[in-house]
Amino acid sequence: MNKIMSQATQVTTRLLRMQKAITEKLNPIVLEFEDQSHRHAHHAETRHSGGAGETHFDLLVVSESFQGKRLLERHRMVNDAVAEEFKSGLHALSIKAKTPSEHNKQ
Repeated sequence: MNKIMSQATQVTTRLLRMQKAITEKLNPIVLEFEDQSHRHAHHAETRHSGGAGETHFDLLVVSESFQGKRLLERHRMVNDAVAEEFKSGLHALSIKAKTPSEHNKQ
């Protein structure tokens, strides 16, 4: 059963694109985003974007694709999936990348 959810009150364009890209590349069983942009409203990139948000996200992604991969490799896989977003205003992505067995140990 796939669990894909957002804690943002409003689903946004960047969020949808990131969900789609990560889902296509990593086939996650859990994909959770939390928009933290409001906590960074004073940053220059947020002011330059008119305060539109969608610049800082926390992410939990659980995927079999991470099996046998080190943490750095997992983060690279996620960052590669959303690379276009970093080119268009995404400033920070805090990643928790786990295998299903790691996630189930919680």
